[in-house]
Formats: sequence, structure tokens, C-alpha cells
Amino acid sequence: MTENISLFFNSLEGAFAENTIRAYKSDFAHYDEWCRENQVQTDKLNGQQMASYVESMGDTLSTATIRRRVASLSRIFKLMGQADPTQATEVILTLKRLHRKLGRLQKQATPLTQDILKKLIATCSKDIVGYRNKVLLRLGYETMRRRSEICSFRFEDIKHLPNQNVALILRHSKTDQYGDGKLIPISDELLKLILKWKQVANLDQGYILRAFHRNHHVRDKLNPAAINKILKELQRKARMTDMEQLSGHSFRVGAAVDMLDQGIPLERIMLRGGWKSENTAMKYLRNWQDHWVYNEPL
Repeated sequence: MTENISLFFNSLEGAFAENTIRAYKSDFAHYDEWCRENQVQTDKLNGQQMASYVESMGDTLSTATIRRRVASLSRIFKLMGQADPTQATEVILTLKRLHRKLGRLQKQATPLTQDILKKLIATCSKDIVGYRNKVLLRLGYETMRRRSEICSFRFEDIKHLPNQNVALILRHSKTDQYGDGKLIPISDELLKLILKWKQVANLDQGYILRAFHRNHHVRDKLNPAAINKILKELQRKARMTDMEQLSGHSFRVGAAVDMLDQGIPLERIMLRGGWKSENTAMKYLRNWQDHWVYNEPL
């Protein structure tokens, strides 16, 4: 089975995004470990055994993570042409029990709003790392993209439009698996910052956001996972210890919240943030709007 699953994941390359394949591998590895511990074959589980696996996750994981892992396994089974035990009645009832016990509320990313953006930029150092961080902050906020998408922008993606405006070409995204592309307008301020960073870092082309060697020599593409670490450090420097930890997703939520506060219609917010589902966009906005209402000082 180990050889078969390796061949299967190799067959997904090119058909699915790298992050999707990585998530499938991670979720299957967790499932495979449980099967080994319980001495059952990964491709021979019945509904009751799968329900036991799902129930075991309730001890340490949120219902959101459990739902994601079950959905991943379901997709893997179907793509491999195997019976799907995640659809068994026992599994469905186990999920419902966990939802009632643990709740279905999913923790939302802390919004990185305009006010927070200005404070973080003010804490950036004046060296080459500080320039990179300023570009990261404005790029993430203005484009409202996911971490992997922010790190995928290249200098060659800067496009000057006929109406004197400037945009970045987003060549691939989570909701654009086939690379149709999308133009995302950016401000003159961000454009100047990117060009200044290009000069300071002595870059000619390639990825805009870069990692560094220990001696601050510029390396290649910034790893998306590093964004959370950078935000954590900037938040610490800005002494914002009274708020939840920022993450890469905070850019999307913060910009959307600011747009809502400015009275911008939901359709435009969805278009800018790349949300295809109104329910998904409203999930972020409603949670934080309710938070403001109930926590607003009297």
C-alpha cells in the first residue's frame, strides 16, 4: 500500500495545486499512523473503524480540522477508485456528535486593518530586511491574497494599465487552478516601495518577496510559512501583546473589514478578495462585526 499511495500522490502533480497535494499527504499520513497503531489496513476500513478514527481525533483537534481531514480522505479514496468509508452512517453520526460536543465555530484570523498596518510598518527596521518587510505588509494588505499567492508575485507581474493605474498579475490562485490569471490593482505607494526594494536588494527579476541568509544576503523566494513568523516578530516589536496573534490570513480579513467599514458593497469585497462564495466572505465579516458591536466601549 505504501508504494501505491506514493505513486498515487505523484500522479496528482500538475492536476492539483502544490498546497492541496501537501495537505492530502499530511492528512493521509495522520490517518495511516492511526491505522498502524490499531493494526488495520488503510484500504480495508469499514464504517465503524473509520468512525473510531474520527472519534479519536476529537480528543486533540478542532471540528474544523477533523472535517478537513475527513474530506481529504474522502477525496483520496474516490480518486483511487476505492470504497469511501467516510460516507458510512457511523461516520456521519460520529461527526454530528463531535459537532454537538465541541461546537463548529472555527477560529478566525485576527484582522490586520489599516491602523495595525501603519503601526507594523513603523516598526520595520531601516535595513534591507526592513525594506522587505514593508513590501510584504503592503503587498499582503492591498492584494488580499493568501500566503502562497503573496509569495508567488514576481517583478515581471507588474503591469501598467492604459488608465495610468498599475496592477499585479496573479497567475495562479486557490480559486483559479487552471491559471486563467487575474489583475489586482495596487497603489502608487506600493509600486514605489516595490521598485525601491528592487534597487536596495539589487534584484533584476524573479520573485518580489525573498528570504535572507544569516548575513542578510538575499536568497530566492520567501517560504509562505515564514510570513507568520515575520508578523509575530513585528507584532512583538510594535508591543501589540493585547491582541490575538496575526497570521498570513490576517491580510485578507483586515482589508475586507476596512472595506466593509467604508461602505463598500459585498460584491466588490468578494471580487477584490477572490471569494466566490458569499457565505465564505460573510463568515469573516459577520464574526468581526459582531465582535466590534459587543465589545465596543460604552
